Amino acid sequence: MAKLQVAIDLLTTEDAIALATKVAPYIDIIELGTPLIKSEGLAVITAMKKAFPDKIVFADFKTADAGELEAEMAFKAGADLITILGATGDATIAGAVKAAKAHGKGVVVDTIGVADRVKRAQEVIALGVEFVELHAGLDEQAQPGYSIQVLIDEASRAGVPVSIAGGVKLSNIAAVKASGAKVAVAGAAIYGAADPAAAAKELREALDA
Repeated sequence: MAKLQVAIDLLTTEDAIALATKVAPYIDIIELGTPLIKSEGLAVITAMKKAFPDKIVFADFKTADAGELEAEMAFKAGADLITILGATGDATIAGAVKAAKAHGKGVVVDTIGVADRVKRAQEVIALGVEFVELHAGLDEQAQPGYSIQVLIDEASRAGVPVSIAGGVKLSNIAAVKASGAKVAVAGAAIYGAADPAAAAKELREALDA
């Protein structure tokens, strides 16, 4: 069964927990976005895990160096998963995996900025990461002609465990699931909705259909 991940790109712990509280019944993974962590620090991870001990808490560090150290920081704060950039060197990813193994946690490689996402996904799975996030960032999504279909096609070709992040919404979540992605990541489709709980519920139902 594919998991549903909410990406929270709000900037305060209070707002993030308020949103998570609304959508928690429908989601599996709570992602603390990079801007949120930069705004609030490690404390937001601890607060979220304390509020939702039964959820997977995903710290979107987008680490580019000092993989073992930054992973250690995230896991000690309460994160279950941390992102390391796929564009960085294998040593950084391997260092984070080492920390993850010591804590019984996991590493997700984020392919933002990677030219050949499928190739890199296949390479990094060999390093011991949980899954690879095929990710078109907000800036890429804002480019003319962007379509999530690119990520959906990549997921179906990758042959390794992946998530899809880059404009997942109700109109495309069935295609995301059909691609074989193990996690669908919805951000603005949930936090930008007039009723985030209803939006999350609809996505969940579509994913489970």
